[in-house]
Amino acid sequence: MPTTMNAVFAREPGGPDVLELRETPMPEPRGGEVLIRVEAAGVNRPDLRQRLGGYPPPPGVSEALGLEVAGEVVEVGTGVEGYRPGDKVCALVAGGGYAEYCVAPVEQVLPWPKGLSAVEAAALPETYFTVWTNLFRIGGLRKGQTVLIHGGASGIGTTAIQLARAFGARVFVTAGTEEKCAACLELGAEAAINYRTSTFEEEIARLTEGRGVDVILDMICADYLTRNLASLATGGRLVVIAFLGGGKAEVDVEGMVRKRQTLCGSTLRPQTPAEKGLIAADLAQHVWPLLESGAVKPVIHRVFPLSDAPGAHRELEAGQHFGKVVMTV
Repeated sequence: MPTTMNAVFAREPGGPDVLELRETPMPEPRGGEVLIRVEAAGVNRPDLRQRLGGYPPPPGVSEALGLEVAGEVVEVGTGVEGYRPGDKVCALVAGGGYAEYCVAPVEQVLPWPKGLSAVEAAALPETYFTVWTNLFRIGGLRKGQTVLIHGGASGIGTTAIQLARAFGARVFVTAGTEEKCAACLELGAEAAINYRTSTFEEEIARLTEGRGVDVILDMICADYLTRNLASLATGGRLVVIAFLGGGKAEVDVEGMVRKRQTLCGSTLRPQTPAEKGLIAADLAQHVWPLLESGAVKPVIHRVFPLSDAPGAHRELEAGQHFGKVVMTV
C-alpha cells in the first residue's frame, strides 16, 4: 500500500477554481471502518456548499470533499464483518470521497449492485440514502398516494421519480425547461410542470381535482413554502431537504393546523453511522433488488476525471444537468 495519495481539497472558500488536487497521507481504517480504493466519486450540491465554506465536515472527518464513492475494499478495521479485501462496494461517507482512497464506516457500505458500472455505483449512495430517508421514512409515501417532486431533473429528482413509481405512487414534478420536463415524463412522472411558464400550485390543484398531493419533496424552500402548503392535501407531508431559494419564510400555521399538515426535513451528513446503517439496511432490502433487476437505475449526466473537479463543480452549478455528475479516479 502507498503511504500517500491524491485527494481534492478547497484551498479556501470560493468558486470552483479553489479546488486543487493535493498529495496527502493515506487514510487508515479504524475499528468498524473499511478502506476503499476509489474508482468513481459522485458530485453533489452539499459539496458546492462545502467549497463555499458553508458546510464543513464533522469533527474528525477528512477535509477533502466528496460524500459518495464506489470502488474496491483493500483493508478492513477491527470488528468489521461482512466485507473483506477484494469486495466491490459503494459507500456513503461524511467526507473524503474525492480521492484515490477513502475510509467509510461499515454501516454505510453497500454491495456494488450487479450490472452497474463504477460511475453508476458511485451515483447511488448520497441520492438513494437521501430519497429513501425523506420520501419514505419521513414522508411516509405509500402505494396509491401522490407526490410532488421539485427539481425533477436533479440527481435527487431522477432518483425520487423512479423509486416513487416503483413503489406505486403517482408522481408529479417541476423542472425548468420543456426538455427536462419531457425527460422526467420518460423516466416515469405522470405530469411535469415547467415552473418558468406555469404556476405549479395551480397545476397541482388541476391534476388532483383540488385535493392536493400527499407528499412534497422540496429543495427550494423560501417563497415555495406557502405555495407548497397550498398544494398539500389534508394530512399531507412537506419534506424540505435543501434551501436553494433561501432558508426563511413565513408560515400560515393556522392553515397547517386546520388541514393537519406536517412540515419537516432532514440532513444526512451529521447523522451517526448507526442511524445511516438503518437506512442502508432498508436500501439493501427494498431498493438494491430493484437496481439489480434494472427496474430503477441512476441517471448519469456527465463524467469528469478527478483532476478536473473544478469542471465538475461548474457543470453542477450551471444547472443544465439531467441526473448525476460523477468523477472517475
